Amino acid sequence: MLASMEAVRRLMDLRHRGRAEDLPDVLAAAAPLLDAETATVLLVDYGQLALHPLRRSRVDTTVSFAVEDTPAGRAFTSAAPQWLGEAGGGTLWLPLLHGAERLGVLELRCTAYPGESARDDLAVIAALIAELIASRRFYGDAVEHTRRRMPMQLAAEIIWNQLPPLTFAVDGTVVTAVLEPCYEVGGDAFDYAANGETLHVALFDTVGHGIGASALTTLALNTYRNARRSGLSLLDTCRSIDKWVRAQYPGSFVTALLAELDLATGSYQRISAGHPAELFLRGDQALPPLPTPGTLPLGLGHMLNRPPRVVRRQLEPGDTLVLYTDGITEARDASGMLFGAARLSAFFRDAMRRDTPAPEMMRQLIQTIVSYEQGELRDDATAAMLQWRRH
Repeated sequence: MLASMEAVRRLMDLRHRGRAEDLPDVLAAAAPLLDAETATVLLVDYGQLALHPLRRSRVDTTVSFAVEDTPAGRAFTSAAPQWLGEAGGGTLWLPLLHGAERLGVLELRCTAYPGESARDDLAVIAALIAELIASRRFYGDAVEHTRRRMPMQLAAEIIWNQLPPLTFAVDGTVVTAVLEPCYEVGGDAFDYAANGETLHVALFDTVGHGIGASALTTLALNTYRNARRSGLSLLDTCRSIDKWVRAQYPGSFVTALLAELDLATGSYQRISAGHPAELFLRGDQALPPLPTPGTLPLGLGHMLNRPPRVVRRQLEPGDTLVLYTDGITEARDASGMLFGAARLSAFFRDAMRRDTPAPEMMRQLIQTIVSYEQGELRDDATAAMLQWRRH
């Protein structure tokens, strides 16, 4: 215990004076204190395809591990430790979780499988490392250099800098999202926030691509946040975004789903602004979709002589809602056949039967869509999943 506490002290020093790129050297020096020969941080890339050692510099050459079919990858996808024994010891992989957000794994090469008490200490160390990565990443580019496997276009840079973490959990309720193509996206975005007993969730799909679309998406996203933080109702939030999009980008528009969930009661309400209805699941069974749209796309609301329609449903514990952009359902295979809503529903019902964790469902969804389109998406594909549990 005393040795592991010394490792904690060394890591804590980075909170006040240090960069993310300093973490590999600190961990290397602290590894003997953890009864490990080596300790390595592996971060997942933007495509969630592989895990890569945190770089000390932009020119580092490192060995990566595939997320699929490797022990390191299983620690990431399951958010549970994995051990691989070998002659003279073995390797332990621990998930790096910042809240519910999956950052990667901590790899420890050990002379023996750690005992229960030591594993508990190592879990604390892994949690501290995740906190350090999340807090120190903004003071340098080492984390970004590690996660990016190709240059990111400016439009994608703008959008990714606007987004919240991919996964968030509060009192048993989970919201998790994916965005693809991660290096070129420009028109899609998602957002969420938990305030008191209300969980706010929104999904946006902007007309067009590139830097112009990312600028319009940025306006819609930040107008949404401004309205939410100003205490506006869902109806007035929709009106506010519509007004600003029309004022700043006349003739352009954004489709959106704007939703609110009462965490205590499961009361769900949303407005569809020209957007596809969310997928509604109870267990592994699909329920009838909610009515859509409730109004015209944001920026075109002045063309309608009635207020946006707010649709309300009472959820049951365990109910799942999947919000998605048309880049998901309109993906096409080599023959031109659409992926479609029925195939999307079948994907999630099968994942539910296998008890796949929510963030992993979303990762697998995007890999399925990319594979369906032979590795190159024709449109941005974004989805957000909301699973309600009574707290």
